[in-house]
Amino acid sequence: MSAPARKLERGRVGEAVRRADGIPKTTGEFAYASDLQAAGMLWGHTVRSPHAHARVGEIDISEAVTMPGVHAVLTHADVPGTKLYGLEYADQPVLAFDRVRYYGEPVALVAAEHPEQARRAAEKVRVEYEPLEPVVDMERALEQDELHPDRPTHEPDHYRDDPRANVVRSILIRHGDPDTEGDVVVTGEYELGIQDQAFLGPESGLAVPDGDGGVDIYVATQWLHVDRAQVAPCLDLPPEQVRIHLAGVGGAFGGREDLSMQIHGALLALHTNRPVKIVYTREESFVGHVHRHPARIRMEHRANRDGKLVCVHARVLLDGGAYASSSTAVVTNASSFACGPYAVANALVDATVVYTNNPPCGAMRGFGAVQVCFAHEAQMDKLAAALELDPVELRLRNALAPGDVMPNGQKVTGSLPVADVIRRCAELTVPEPEPLPRDSLRLPGGSGNVTRGEGVKRGVGFALGFKNLCYSHGFDDYCAARVRLFAGADGALAAEVHCAAAEVGQGVVGVITQVARTELELDDVTLAPGTTSTVDSAGSASASRMTWMVSGAVAEACRAARGELGARGGTLAPGEEIDVEKVYRHPQTWPLDPETGQVTGERAHVAFICSAMRAVVEVDTDLGLTRAVWIGTAQDVGRAVNPQAVLGQIEGGTAQGLGLALMEEIQTRDGLITNASFTDYLIPTTLDMPPVDAVLVEEPEPDAPYGAKGVGEPPTVVATAAVAAALRDATGRDLTRVPVRPDDLIGL
Repeated sequence: MSAPARKLERGRVGEAVRRADGIPKTTGEFAYASDLQAAGMLWGHTVRSPHAHARVGEIDISEAVTMPGVHAVLTHADVPGTKLYGLEYADQPVLAFDRVRYYGEPVALVAAEHPEQARRAAEKVRVEYEPLEPVVDMERALEQDELHPDRPTHEPDHYRDDPRANVVRSILIRHGDPDTEGDVVVTGEYELGIQDQAFLGPESGLAVPDGDGGVDIYVATQWLHVDRAQVAPCLDLPPEQVRIHLAGVGGAFGGREDLSMQIHGALLALHTNRPVKIVYTREESFVGHVHRHPARIRMEHRANRDGKLVCVHARVLLDGGAYASSSTAVVTNASSFACGPYAVANALVDATVVYTNNPPCGAMRGFGAVQVCFAHEAQMDKLAAALELDPVELRLRNALAPGDVMPNGQKVTGSLPVADVIRRCAELTVPEPEPLPRDSLRLPGGSGNVTRGEGVKRGVGFALGFKNLCYSHGFDDYCAARVRLFAGADGALAAEVHCAAAEVGQGVVGVITQVARTELELDDVTLAPGTTSTVDSAGSASASRMTWMVSGAVAEACRAARGELGARGGTLAPGEEIDVEKVYRHPQTWPLDPETGQVTGERAHVAFICSAMRAVVEVDTDLGLTRAVWIGTAQDVGRAVNPQAVLGQIEGGTAQGLGLALMEEIQTRDGLITNASFTDYLIPTTLDMPPVDAVLVEEPEPDAPYGAKGVGEPPTVVATAAVAAALRDATGRDLTRVPVRPDDLIGL
C-alpha cells in the first residue's frame, strides 16, 4: 500500500536547526574515534625519531618482537607497496628508511595485546642514527643543502640566474606596473609563529582485516577518498579492497587532511590478521599532524594623498617543514590574498614556501590568508596614520568590489560586499570601559593579576580580511551524493542520503538533512554513515567548501529522485525504492601562469568571502598581561543555511584567531618541539573569550546553491589582525610579531 508524502514541518534551508549531535557530545555519549572497539583487538604504537635530521642505519627489532604480548614489529621493509605518500606530492615515507627529516617521524610500528605492552616494546626497538645538522631557519634554508634533492619544483624566471635551495613552490605575481610610485609609502616586516590546530580528539582509528586480503579503516579524517587514494598503493591493494569509514571526529581545522595512523594501522592489521587500534598520546598528536605555516612577510604600500592605493609590494616566506603536505596550495593562496580585499592597480607579490627540518606544516583554518591578513592590515593602519585618515575610511576608499581586477588577474564577479561588511561592522556599538576597581577576573591576566588595574590601558582595533571558497587553480573539485527514496515503516515516504562528507564539528550533517528536507518536502530524512564504499568522493571538509558542495550534490540528487517519483505517480509501494546518485561541480577554475602569476582563464578562485572585525582589548602595561574585552564582527555569508550554526562558526573561528594573536605558538629548539602539551601550548578557554557580537551580511552568491557561502575560515583570517591592531592602539607599539608576548608589552 502506498502513502502520500507528508507536509514538511521542520528543517528547511534558512532555519535555525538544532544539531543532532549536540546532546550526545555535551553529555559524553558521543562515540569518537578513540572510543572504537573490536573483538580480538590489538593496540598499535609508533616508534618515532628523537632527531629532527639524521641518517637511519640498522633497525634492530629482535628484543622488541620477543616481548610478552607483542604480535608484530614492522619497519620500512614490511611496507608491501609504495614506500612514499603525500597529499599533493608523494614525498613522505610510510616509515623512514634512509633518513628522518623531522622530530617524531615514524620509524617502526608495534602491535601488542595491551597498549602498555606496545609502548614498552617500542622502547626496545634499537635504531642507529647519524645525526645531521638540522635546517631550521626558513631564510637560511634557501641556501643550505637540499633536503629533497630529487623533488622537482618550479622557480620563476626571476630566480633562474641564482637558483635557491629547498623551495617547495614559489609564486611571483606581476600586476600592472610594480614600479608605480605613490605620494605616501609605508613599509613593514612581520612574523607569525607556528600555530597548532589543537583539536581535543587525538589522532585515532581502528583497522580491521576482512579476511580476503582487504581492510576496513575507521578513522577521524577530513577526506575519506583521498585517504584511500594514498593508503591503497602503500598496501599494494586495489582501491576497492581499502574501505575508509568516518569515525567520530573531535575537531580538525585542517590537521586531519593529511594521513596519521591510516597506513600504519592497516599494515599492522593485515600483518597480524587482527583488528588494530591506534590512539596517539597528546604529545604524539603535536608531532603527528601538520601545523599552520610560520611566516616572515615584508610589505610596502604606496598610496595617493587621497588614500587610494596605487601599488603594493609583498614578499612572503613560509616554512613548510619537512614534507610538502599542502604547502603548494597554501603559498598560492597566500600570494592571491597578500594585497587584501582592496582594489590596487599595481602589485608585485613574491611568495615562497621552503622545506626545513621543522615540524611539517600544511592545512589550517585560513590556509595562507591568515598570515598575509596580519601583515596587510598592519600596513593599512600604518597608511591611515601617515595620511591622518580614519582606518575605517581608508578601507572603504579601497574596498574591492565586483568588477575590480585582483593582482592575479581575476576579475571579481558574483557576490563580494566588502564595503557593506566594513560599514556594518563599524556601526556596531563598542562597549564603554568598566570602571575601576573591579573583580580580578575582569582584569588582564584574570585571577593571576596582582594589580588592581592601575596600569591598564584600553585599545580598539579594526581589521578586514577575505579568502577564497572551494578549491582553486584548476583543481577538479566535485562532490557526490546519493539519495534513496522508499516507503517507511508507517507507509509514508522516507529518504536516506549517502554522502562521504566529513562531519568534523562544522555541522555539515545538518546542512545535508536541511537541503534534503527542503528539496524532497519530507520530514523523515536520515543520513547514512560516511564511507568510501557506498558513494563517490565528497571532497575535503576544508576550504570553506562543504556547505556549497554538498548543497549542490544533495539538491541535484533530490530533484532527480523527485522527478522519478513523479513519473511513478508520486507514490511508492512497500519494498519499492528510488536510488539516485549525482555529482556536482562548481564553476571551472584555471591555474596561474608560472612566470607572471596571472590566471590563465576566467577565474583562479570560484568565489570569495570577506569579514570585518573590531576588537577591544585591555593591557596591563606593568605585567604585560592582556584581556580581550569585546569583539564585534560583520561577515559575508551569502545566505545562511542555518543561522545558529553560522554564529557558532564565527565564535569558534574568532577564538582560534585570538589564540594566535595572544598565546598559541609551538616552540622549537633545533627542530625539536619543546611544548607538546596543553600545559605548555596554551589555547583560549571560556575565561579568555570575550562576548562576540556578529552581524550576518546576506548577499546571495549567484553561482552557489541557495546563494550560500561557507563561513568557517574568515573569522580566523581576520581575528588575529584585529586583536593585534587593538593591542597596538592600547600600547603605541608596532607589535609586528604574533603571538604577542608579555615582554612585548612591558615598560611602556
